[in-house]
Amino acid sequence: MAQKRVHVIVEGRVQGVFFRAYTKEEADRLGLVGWVRNRHDGAVEALIEGETAAVDRMIDWLHEGSPMAHVVRVQVAEEEAVGDHRDFSINYY
Repeated sequence: MAQKRVHVIVEGRVQGVFFRAYTKEEADRLGLVGWVRNRHDGAVEALIEGETAAVDRMIDWLHEGSPMAHVVRVQVAEEEAVGDHRDFSINYY
């Protein structure tokens, strides 16, 4: 299956609303690997890799986010899939 890797920055009210936890839950459900973390500027950043259709579904999900989030902007940059992660984790500063 075709693999896809994206680096994503999600802006809006995305910190303090369990965005990272919900992102990990959704990534695990979709069988994706990578990480998610808060940024010092108030955004959330993620690296997501896996089967192309699953990554695309995750990107769609990020536009909504956790129930209390208010996503304003999602920036997505495709990268070469390299398979350097075994699971999806929440990273801290």
